Amino acid sequence: MSKPTGPTPPPLPPGIGPGSPQELPPLPGTFPVDPATLPKPIRDEVLAPDPEAIDTASEELKDGQNHCPKCGATDIRQRPGTDKLVCLYCRHEWHGQGVEEAFGLGEGLDDLQGTVVATGAQAIADDASHLMTFKCTGCGAEVTVNTENAMTARCHWCRHQFGVNEQVANGAVPDAVLPFRIKKDDAVQRIRQFVDKRRLFALKEFKAQFTPENVVGVYLPYMIVDGRCSAGVAGEGEIKTREYTRGTGNNKKTYYDADVYQVGRQVDFTVDDLHLESNRARGQLDSSVNTNNIINTILPFDTKNAVKWNASYLAGFTSEKRDSDVEQLRPRLEDQLLSIARHQVEASTQRYDRGVRWEEESLDVHGTRWVAMYLPVWLYSYQQPGTGMLHYIAVNGRTGETMGSIPIQQWKLLMAAITAGTFIEAIVLAILGAQA
Repeated sequence: MSKPTGPTPPPLPPGIGPGSPQELPPLPGTFPVDPATLPKPIRDEVLAPDPEAIDTASEELKDGQNHCPKCGATDIRQRPGTDKLVCLYCRHEWHGQGVEEAFGLGEGLDDLQGTVVATGAQAIADDASHLMTFKCTGCGAEVTVNTENAMTARCHWCRHQFGVNEQVANGAVPDAVLPFRIKKDDAVQRIRQFVDKRRLFALKEFKAQFTPENVVGVYLPYMIVDGRCSAGVAGEGEIKTREYTRGTGNNKKTYYDADVYQVGRQVDFTVDDLHLESNRARGQLDSSVNTNNIINTILPFDTKNAVKWNASYLAGFTSEKRDSDVEQLRPRLEDQLLSIARHQVEASTQRYDRGVRWEEESLDVHGTRWVAMYLPVWLYSYQQPGTGMLHYIAVNGRTGETMGSIPIQQWKLLMAAITAGTFIEAIVLAILGAQA
């Protein structure tokens, strides 16, 4: 048997050999990977700084009990029509602390760098439980709250009131809440007026079953985003130089001559309190099965008046839980930022009277700040028989802005359109006759 020829390999380090549980040291020049050698999307992700965090947790509420500052009772509710909390035992009232003042969220827009995420907006843990259990300090009993459909509960032995205030990692607890201002009676009246204006065309079954008293107050989860951005757009703009017609009668056509220009614009801007729905079911705008999009028509909310999270504001209301993280919402944010950028440059393109067609767009987001917030909506729903279509009428719980969808009888709408068309045609013929 011949022996192998060539240089003798270097000896292995002590403790390293066949069957050894220790790992071999990395080969020189192979680790760590130089980020400059990676493709751009991966390189940007590797080099991006870790998100900064704003701690919005309320230490005094972590035991699940919010005590009256005057008497210590836990039976607390929101005073209807105001942003105040009231103790149902001693009737003491107080105002929640403004979230912007508490955490400086109204400042620093021009200096935003990277991604800043508040505690309640952090990524949702896949294994986080929906159930929260609290030990009652009054009697020692254990009280469980299912955060899928509730944020408050009462001890069944001593009647202490509990609320989920701890910033758990299941998306249930936001950083802030914007309390209801519009009372239920007012919301019912607004919904009734909205339907009355459209009752002529409404489906017969809808009119028979319409019960606006069944309106529900619900807190919807949103991400409130601040951002500092730069955007560029480029395309072609046209300025009309001549307009003329050719042909006669039905063959007459109008033509335009225009000078075509290459147009480019660059804009730097900041956004303050941009609203993004953070529940996937509400964000899926499938007009064939529901009218979720009506929620967008009652925006905006006065989010500057939001207060630090306190579950007592949710007593008597329902809520939905956030199930979307920052990275999942970022594409939607970038779409809205590009839309804002196009609007920003619109004033500088007025000279192109034939319009501008943007063909290229770029966006550079320098910094963002994300805060999870509950926003108040009065909601009335109706499921149309036969089609299963869900119709919603929504009232902004702060401003009273009302918009919705009702099922209509198509034949009535068609008859109204035909009648209106005939009436307009008669007026036109009368005018032409008078001119002749």
